[in-house]
Amino acid sequence: MMDWVPIVFVTFKVLVFGTGMFFAIKWHYERGKKGNEKQSAAPRAGSKVAAVFVLSLLGLSLLTFGLSRMLGLDLTFP
Repeated sequence: MMDWVPIVFVTFKVLVFGTGMFFAIKWHYERGKKGNEKQSAAPRAGSKVAAVFVLSLLGLSLLTFGLSRMLGLDLTFP
């Protein structure tokens, strides 16, 4: 009964990744054809997103450990 699940999931994964790769290659190809126009602010925006992600991850970790200690959970390593 569950034999079809891997077939469906693998097919879906191949379709999604194949579509993503097609559009990524197309985007890079078209961008290369445009030449060296004005550089985008993508590196700066990417670093801002990464910084926000790291800070959010740190805040969530601290909140989780604080809440678990408040509830009396033992978080010590053996």
